[in-house]
Amino acid sequence: MRALLSVYDKTGILELATGLHELGWDLVSSGGTARSIRDAGIPVADTAEVTGFPAILGHRVVTLHPKIHGGILADRANAHHVTEMADCGIEPFDLVVGNLYPFGSDPTAFTHGGGRAEDVIDIGGPAMVRAAAKNHAHVGVVTDPSEYPAILEELRTGGSLSAETRRRLARAAFAHTAAYDAAVVAWFDEADDPILPPTLHVAATREERTLRYGENPHQRAALYRTDGADPWWASAKQYGGIALSYLNLFDADAAWLLAHDLGAASGDQPAVAIIKHANPCGAAVADSLADAYQRAFECDARSAFGGIVALNRVVDDATVAEMVAAAQADLVIAPGYAPGVVEALQGKRKNTRLIEAVPPVPATRHLRPISGGWLVQEPHRLVAPPSEWQVVTERIPTEPELADAALAFRVCAAVTSNSIVLVKDGVAWGIGAGQQNRVEAGQIAAEKAAGRAVGGACASDAFYPFPDGIDAAAAAGVAVIVQPGGSVKDADTIARANELGVAMVFTGERQFKH
Repeated sequence: MRALLSVYDKTGILELATGLHELGWDLVSSGGTARSIRDAGIPVADTAEVTGFPAILGHRVVTLHPKIHGGILADRANAHHVTEMADCGIEPFDLVVGNLYPFGSDPTAFTHGGGRAEDVIDIGGPAMVRAAAKNHAHVGVVTDPSEYPAILEELRTGGSLSAETRRRLARAAFAHTAAYDAAVVAWFDEADDPILPPTLHVAATREERTLRYGENPHQRAALYRTDGADPWWASAKQYGGIALSYLNLFDADAAWLLAHDLGAASGDQPAVAIIKHANPCGAAVADSLADAYQRAFECDARSAFGGIVALNRVVDDATVAEMVAAAQADLVIAPGYAPGVVEALQGKRKNTRLIEAVPPVPATRHLRPISGGWLVQEPHRLVAPPSEWQVVTERIPTEPELADAALAFRVCAAVTSNSIVLVKDGVAWGIGAGQQNRVEAGQIAAEKAAGRAVGGACASDAFYPFPDGIDAAAAAGVAVIVQPGGSVKDADTIARANELGVAMVFTGERQFKH
């Protein structure tokens, strides 16, 4: 039996080489891998001895040779292949162990190149790995050092790798090279169009975390992490409770992003967002976390039951007291919990999952599947700051009114369209979400606000097509309306706002969310 070992990451390679040698395998290797094995006192032939050629072109060509690839690719059930191997003096390989140059790392630290990113693009490695994976009927291929112990154990007990193992390893090998190529393509795209490139190649690995099911019990589901990403949920710590579900993670991500967004936009104030079915049902900023939580909960206490609560500060005793007195939350996510807080919450709300997580990092690209394809766009963001908004009415909003307008428009952007949000004193008292017309969204927002937004702000995620939307906002008692503008009826809505004595501001940007 004969093995080809050619790895950049040498984790565990000496243990594997030792085990193979003890089983009577002949070893072939190259470069640093061969030196490491030889220095450990394990017999190994250099690839140059097999091919008759040394490594050339600054190590760019080492294993690209018929005596290497012929030994990997030969179909031993094909008599013609066997004859050609004998005629050419090619010996077969039964196992190929390889992993690739660390593309994306600092090219100046790469020992085989001249300091350019292109130098770290592996050629021979993927060629060997793909060749072995293609010929998995006869050859085993290993790309992950964590597989070494299991490989040795199977060889010790069975004498060879089973067809099932070879197939599994081959699938992993092609996934490995596919992800590698995707990373190289992404590097090219960085200089051209990283958001909307000519082709899209997504490499992601399924997490071990188990999801009970998808949106409904009859739907299978799993969580995948984009290769190279370090999302908040990957390192999140959960205190008690059952595992997170598909919808828990979906809603928690929305809540976590919104809470941090609101906090940052308000000058790093304590902020709380409560999400129910992907929509905010409560959002507030305040001088203390306890006040922010209590106000966010009071926005819509009925909807908050069983919701996702995200807080952008370490949860303290005062906030816990408010949470215990409020309705049951399905999940709470925060950057941390003061001593005793977890125990206090679990004592009163034993079914609530408590998550400790690092701040979220917004995605660089947003994908949404449609039948047979993907819709791809830049991630949601607010473009123009309030300082660039245009006051279009005779009445000028006060600074407190403008602050409420800024919060209202930010929350509105996170609500499914059509949406209307009513805010007063840093609290989204009324949120009307997901309606087919803007008037009914405003009616829902006003009903939920129940007079608590009087003197505050009304935000619309798109322009008002008719003055009736202005009437509804004024009837809710707001002092300022913030909307994108851009309707052919803008003059009519401005005139109506002036008649009602309401200030109105145009942002110049629509914020639809579907």
